[in-house]
Amino acid sequence: MDTSRTRRSWAEPYKIKMVERLRMTTPEERRRAIDEAGYNTFLLHSDMVYVDLLTDSGTSAMSDYQWAGMMMGDEAYSGSANFYHLEANVQRYYGYPYVVPTHQGRGAEHLISQILISDGDTVPGNMYFTTTRLHQELAGAQFVDVIVDEAHDPTSLLPFKGNVDLEKLRAVIARVGADRVPYVCVAATVNMAGGQPISLENMKAVYELCLPLGIKVILDATRAVENAYFIQQREVGQSGRSVAEILFEMCSYSDGATMSGKKDLLVNIGGFLAMRDEDVYAEARSLVVVYEGMHTYGGLAGRDMEAMARGIEEAVQDDHIKARVGQVEYLGNLLIDDGVPIVRPIGGHAIYLDATQFLPHLTQDMFPAQTLAAELYVEGGIRAMERGIVSAGRDPVTGNHRYPKLELVRLTIPRRVYTQAHLDVVAEVVADLYDRRDSIKGLEMTFEPKYLRFFQSRFRPLP
Repeated sequence: MDTSRTRRSWAEPYKIKMVERLRMTTPEERRRAIDEAGYNTFLLHSDMVYVDLLTDSGTSAMSDYQWAGMMMGDEAYSGSANFYHLEANVQRYYGYPYVVPTHQGRGAEHLISQILISDGDTVPGNMYFTTTRLHQELAGAQFVDVIVDEAHDPTSLLPFKGNVDLEKLRAVIARVGADRVPYVCVAATVNMAGGQPISLENMKAVYELCLPLGIKVILDATRAVENAYFIQQREVGQSGRSVAEILFEMCSYSDGATMSGKKDLLVNIGGFLAMRDEDVYAEARSLVVVYEGMHTYGGLAGRDMEAMARGIEEAVQDDHIKARVGQVEYLGNLLIDDGVPIVRPIGGHAIYLDATQFLPHLTQDMFPAQTLAAELYVEGGIRAMERGIVSAGRDPVTGNHRYPKLELVRLTIPRRVYTQAHLDVVAEVVADLYDRRDSIKGLEMTFEPKYLRFFQSRFRPLP
């Protein structure tokens, strides 16, 4: 027997049971489609997309176990059995005693912002996220970024670029006073930094800093399972622990969490707000009735809560999360080998193309990331998302563009959806586009909505 090989090929820990046919389009069809969409990939019709990497939110493939659970939906208006299953699994795997379901993550962001924030407050966090910051601003707060400097450098290889800079955090608290900081918002992983994780050590340090000052720590747990995997792989002393064990400890260093179940938890709709404080829970339970629905369904059908409860169980399985992050790493390594500039280290849910380096001849006012996302679609039917100046929006005081240091295009990998062959095609399309990058011209904005403009803005090519 040949024992010379020490490493075997990797494969997904599942098999395909059902397929969905994809439409193959021509370059001419794609040029018409992107023009009609105002060069905004969010406005494309999905049946015109070959490989859809717009988002991992609600785009995962559910398992047979989840689909079976949906057939057991208890659609009672109040007291659904599926809610109590969801509540029990949140308590078991995340450790929070109180749970209020919401239709998705931004419903939870809205509730916690309305409950904890007073006008004039300051909310520090490890880099903004679009909907989170907007809810904080609408409640009267100002968001302040306290992430480590390396997070703004796409070439930095710091393993935990999602860490909070403790000195920055102390300075913010000293400047505004602890009584004007209702909570610190900690994301795991940090989406806008390239899916970068925060370390367990840093999470503990943030919590220990805030606790004696009476400042709460609210975790954005949307991709906390992926973050727990990075802790297992990268942090000293954590390699012998399960992802589930690490996740539980991560959550212990927070007072509550917002969750979009459409990411880690493998469902197409759903989220929740979880918390430890009984008084906060009482307010959330009251307020959710106004905006979402009864506190035992929060805008969700019973079957959706059951799918999310079962998704919690599947998400923490080590073989699942290893395969999930492994697909992202596979695509990232292909692009690195081709010399394409991406954010490094490779993150947990997406590859982020560095549009500043990809299209250095375009200024930020020419929307290089928006341009690159549109060109990627025309080149190969690949739909991606801008994460740069368009996503950053305008300063609510001055009305001027915010100019983020990172100008990125996110290639977001849905969970359990695409094969390795699909990712090979994506890498080839990106590489071909990179080869002709000097010929790419920028865009100008022709329509801009009031809020979250990246969803609906329209553009046209510069002459």
